[in-house]
Amino acid sequence: MFIYLVKIFWFFLPAGVANMAPVLFKWVPWLNYPIDFNKRYKDQPIFGPHKTIRGFFFGILACMVFLYWQTTITGSMTDWLIIDYSQTNVFLLGFLMGFGALFGDAIRSFFKRRRQIKPGVYWFPFDQIDWIIGTIIFMSFYVYLPWHMLLSAVAMALFFHPFFNYLGYIFKIKKNKF
Repeated sequence: MFIYLVKIFWFFLPAGVANMAPVLFKWVPWLNYPIDFNKRYKDQPIFGPHKTIRGFFFGILACMVFLYWQTTITGSMTDWLIIDYSQTNVFLLGFLMGFGALFGDAIRSFFKRRRQIKPGVYWFPFDQIDWIIGTIIFMSFYVYLPWHMLLSAVAMALFFHPFFNYLGYIFKIKKNKF
């Protein structure tokens, strides 16, 4: 069971990196434009000013680079992998996973704005699973994983997402604990 969970964690880790990258790269001054171009829907921001082109760019790039790095260090350790990376275009998979993670996060922001929940305010369980659901949807266009692995990934996201957010808060990377 432990190895099974490690495999799932390792597979979805690049999407987690994509989800964290926008916060890590907010110091970069360029591409700091909202993905909704400040448009409104029913007198509310569509996604809000915190979902930026810069965040999408660096999130997707970080996912692609991290996934490529993963494939180079795992080499022949196929017992620890869910898929055969030698038969996979890792840049396409990295793009799909990174885009999916950020798209899921943006969709959650859309619904938070509709419910008039301010950015950064905790919204359980959606704050924890938005990125993993988006990742699963988009990567499934290219890679098939059995439903039990996908369900396990969602369950792990419920646990690990708050843990990593809290670490970000401790290290002064994030303003909010969760």
